[in-house]
Amino acid sequence: MARYDSSAMQDESFSKTKRKAEMHELQALGVTLLELPAAQLDALALPEALAAALREARRISSHEGRRRQLQYIGRLMRAVDAEPIRSALAAQTGRSAAARARHLRLEQWRARLLADDAALTEYAREHAGADLQALRALIRNARKEIAAAQPPRAQRELFRMLREAAA
Repeated sequence: MARYDSSAMQDESFSKTKRKAEMHELQALGVTLLELPAAQLDALALPEALAAALREARRISSHEGRRRQLQYIGRLMRAVDAEPIRSALAAQTGRSAAARARHLRLEQWRARLLADDAALTEYAREHAGADLQALRALIRNARKEIAAAQPPRAQRELFRMLREAAA
């Protein structure tokens, strides 16, 4: 009689669970691809079968048919290396972690510059080539806009200037 090895069964169940989670993740990536505009989808280097399945899924309006098509797209995604698709998608949509962090830093600088005059000297120390006279004028105009509840034109200009200086 064969001996029952419970540790081997636990490893298999973990592996199956992990595989299922990866499959769901690939299917979710397929849904993300499906939600892209056609021009962005065409710009990605997708296999023809996957691109055709995505086009077909756009055409399907029935809930059950669409669900089954999404499962099919998930199955096709298993045969494709998903990492290049993810990185191209992140680059295309501008949602990479570095871009988000950079944008957040610029927003924080803008808020600090509008809130405190001492922040300008700190900014000048960190960014030696910045045009301080133009920055002062934009900060002054942005503060006036905030006080008068006007549209944030100078605030946008200030953000653009900070972005150009950081580039």
